[in-house]
Amino acid sequence: MTAQAHKQPLPPAVFLMGPTASGKTDLAVELVRRLPLEIVSVDSALVYRGMDIGTAKPGPEVLAEAPHRLIDFLYPSETYSAARFRDDALREMDDIRAAGRVPLLVGGTMLYFRALEHGLSELPAADEELRARLEQEAAERGWEAMHARLAEIDPEAAARIHRNDPQRIQRALEVYELAGRSLTELCAEAVPEPFPYRAVKLAVAPPDRTELHRRIALRFRTMLERGFVAEVEALRARGDLNPDLPSMRAVGYRQVWNFLDGQCSYDEMVERGIIATRQLAKRQFTWLRSDEAVRWFDPALPKTLDQVIEYIKEALD
Repeated sequence: MTAQAHKQPLPPAVFLMGPTASGKTDLAVELVRRLPLEIVSVDSALVYRGMDIGTAKPGPEVLAEAPHRLIDFLYPSETYSAARFRDDALREMDDIRAAGRVPLLVGGTMLYFRALEHGLSELPAADEELRARLEQEAAERGWEAMHARLAEIDPEAAARIHRNDPQRIQRALEVYELAGRSLTELCAEAVPEPFPYRAVKLAVAPPDRTELHRRIALRFRTMLERGFVAEVEALRARGDLNPDLPSMRAVGYRQVWNFLDGQCSYDEMVERGIIATRQLAKRQFTWLRSDEAVRWFDPALPKTLDQVIEYIKEALD
């Protein structure tokens, strides 16, 4: 018998992905009711305490029935990284597996999913002085000019990173200045870290982009009706936050913060928040479509839940 035959199959982990406002949480709760699954959140904003309305964080009733790991454990003044997420997620997944259940990874932060499955390259640590200089230059020249500079030194990264994504533009420029080589070059040299699970991947999204846009607009307006502006006011009142922190750069929070600063009217804030959420969904679609292993489902179809359950059951057998 060969050594390969002696190898134990990897334990399964279900990846439930999709663009924002596609209905991932509702589906995840239904799956937990019917299958031996336990949820690990894959969302870079849900980690923060006090950011509830604008992140569509599940309420106490939902969490009582379907607990979510990796939510509500950081203050918004703290930062969180894909590398730290990978370590945290693997720890939680091992704990779930030890209890005889299967991890259900749910969320829309695609970088976290990729980091979890493929690991991360060794990149230089952030340099606060350089970061401050890049932010000052961006304030003077604009992020489009910074994106144009990135396109000159790292065309592939510039093609991946939207010109309205200052955090990632800044990081790519920072890496180049610190390492003397482009982000794309360094990532290409990365040694893949083994993922100790077998990923069962599915995504939910309306096939009609118009329907997703309708859902996005409805959800954003519903958040405002539930007190989103008051939530951001309370966060500002803490005194330890600023609009450049990762937490306050989250879609929706950044637009409400600018409104409270008097940079735009209420109606302009609403429009910008909806547009920014659409742009996020577009980036999420791009990431997902690059992965041929993803099985797609339409959340609006009446038989979708049954089909997803059957798909997962077959994969777990």
